[in-house]
Amino acid sequence: MTMTTAVQPNVVEVTRQTLSDPALTRRTPGEEFAWAVSRDRGTDDVTVPIQGYLPSAFPLFTTRPRYTVRHLLKVASVSDRDTAYVHEAITGGRDTPGNTYDSTPESAFGSSVRSAELTDLYVDVAVPDGLLDEPALLAAFIDFRVLVRMGVVENESLLHGTADGRIEGLLSLTGLRTGPFGDDVSEALTMGAARVEDTGGSCDGIVAHPALYWQLLRDGTLAKLNSVGVKVARTRMMPHGKALLGDFRAAVTLLDPNVSSITLRRKAGPNGEDMVRAHSRMGLAVHLPQHFLLLSR
Repeated sequence: MTMTTAVQPNVVEVTRQTLSDPALTRRTPGEEFAWAVSRDRGTDDVTVPIQGYLPSAFPLFTTRPRYTVRHLLKVASVSDRDTAYVHEAITGGRDTPGNTYDSTPESAFGSSVRSAELTDLYVDVAVPDGLLDEPALLAAFIDFRVLVRMGVVENESLLHGTADGRIEGLLSLTGLRTGPFGDDVSEALTMGAARVEDTGGSCDGIVAHPALYWQLLRDGTLAKLNSVGVKVARTRMMPHGKALLGDFRAAVTLLDPNVSSITLRRKAGPNGEDMVRAHSRMGLAVHLPQHFLLLSR
């Protein structure tokens, strides 16, 4: 597939003639950005506000079943400010269930109200010479090449946290449980899924490195997991020899204030080239960190 096939010819005229569409009801982020750039003949930066969450706008998500970390989470629309949420922690060192409610870990969970701060995700990509003069090509470059990089930054942020500390990172949560990853991958994952449910959750997702994902496909484990509703997300941001299992939808909530933008940063590159910056704001509320289990070799 080439970049020139991503936007139909009549869309180029639309991007030149119609009003802007920040809510993306008619156009993609790339088309909206190309429209704005085609109208601007100055030398200043051009910022296009987007009323949405850019990592979710990558077009190929609609045509292929590849899950990112975000696809395992529930998402809540929030105001553009800190958000209160309920956090529950294990107390008294109880992490294995008995056969009565009083002997289960969740019967002793301690609840508190916390506040999740929002943070900003960015990615900068160099603009090839001549691209700004080709609106259809520019739109496709944003939609298919810049937005996919936003997905990588999002995966990194959700797994490892952000530099400002506002996202702790699922791999280093306080209260995260851990376990060994034995030689039998299928056994390790199925036993791990059962351990997730010790704390009252339901294992609904796994994050794996691509090498592990394709191994699961080869040995049939992936199909078995899918058959019981366990989604497996694959990303290079997950370390080799590790797998993160959890009740993702109950344990955390991705907070989306619908604040994003795409900026043409003129001559901002290391060699004076134009750059495109994609930006989205998000937060993460961690309700039940003990619903995650990290397996490691």
